[in-house]
Amino acid sequence: MSRDGGVAPQSLILRNIMTELIKLQNVCKDYEMGDSIVKAICNINLVIKQGEFIAILGPSGSGKSTMMNMVGALDLTTRGDIFLRGIDIEHISESELAQIRGKDIGFVFQTFNLIPTLTALENVMLPMLFHDYPRKERFERAEKLLERVGLSHRLSHFPNELSGGERQRVAIARALANEPKIILADEPTGNLDSKTGEEIITFFSELNKEGKTIIIVTHDNEVAKKAKRIIRIKDGQIIEDKFIKEKK
Repeated sequence: MSRDGGVAPQSLILRNIMTELIKLQNVCKDYEMGDSIVKAICNINLVIKQGEFIAILGPSGSGKSTMMNMVGALDLTTRGDIFLRGIDIEHISESELAQIRGKDIGFVFQTFNLIPTLTALENVMLPMLFHDYPRKERFERAEKLLERVGLSHRLSHFPNELSGGERQRVAIARALANEPKIILADEPTGNLDSKTGEEIITFFSELNKEGKTIIIVTHDNEVAKKAKRIIRIKDGQIIEDKFIKEKK
């Protein structure tokens, strides 16, 4: 129904359905700690749509890392359902989930998670290998992505030959390798100085303007303020979900 009580146009209904990328429905996640059960998150209901720029904000122990695992389809629930592009991931095989996740979501981590024995170029090429891109296409795409993040002069360097900011840029290029709809970044500025961190967040903003859905998990209020929507987590529950007005 529309706000005035009439029936909403079919095109509007379809558009709303099409833009829904991730949905968490009554999601709970419990962990066994010895003889105790720890409820990491409980009764989470959340919809993330295409083109959003979201910060999931909370202190250490708030449940935001578990929330990241749920949003990124990295883990299954104890109770509840997670939908990725309308597919209930609780009811598909791990191989099917890995394919969907690998194509739809690009991950960026605080510790970069680059393979130390591979060059920057090879690290960016790696995700494409699992999705059967031809070698020539892998090479050309990785080269272009590294050029885009300002590292065209570092293609043959290994991670231990790069600064923290450079390693994070390689990680972002790798996250973009399979042209995902969603970029999920876990404390992406946590190991960076403030200037480099600001540059990384600015780059995420640019990707968002191009239509990528950006989800940043952080404990930093200043980082969260760069997003367009802030979801605040405390004691495993969402205590605030607000949209930020864009500055004119």
